[in-house]
Amino acid sequence: MRVRLVAAGTRLPAWINAGYEEYARRLPPESPLELVEIAVPRGAAQGARERATRQEGEKMLAHLCAKHWVVALDVAGRAPDTVALSRWWAARQRDGRDVAFLIGGPDGLAPAALERADERMSLSALTLPHGLVRVVLAEQLYRAVSLLKGHPYHRE
Repeated sequence: MRVRLVAAGTRLPAWINAGYEEYARRLPPESPLELVEIAVPRGAAQGARERATRQEGEKMLAHLCAKHWVVALDVAGRAPDTVALSRWWAARQRDGRDVAFLIGGPDGLAPAALERADERMSLSALTLPHGLVRVVLAEQLYRAVSLLKGHPYHRE
């Protein structure tokens, strides 16, 4: 199962890139995590923001295949704990479809991207910068894989 992370934002701080890369490289070779960065269009006026979000969504959708199981990371989505995420990961592996996670920009995901999603998932009820979401997601996927491999989990 291949995993694609389609994320808004380019030229992020070095600490974001280092954190993401640290956990992405820890994932097993049978589930590599591929990052696709989408430039965030600029626009301050209301109409410009909506147009920019729509364009961002179109670029994201262009990086998806029909076979992808698409997860929109959205604060209003289902918020699994770590053990539930591990079970979810195991189910995705059994399903065998490639997975794509979508991380929107400052104005969230485009309606078309949310519509394409097979599910919506939240990593926190807190508002997180979209760059930090990359790090948190990669770390939690690594933790889910670790639990499935039988590594002890301090919360159990």
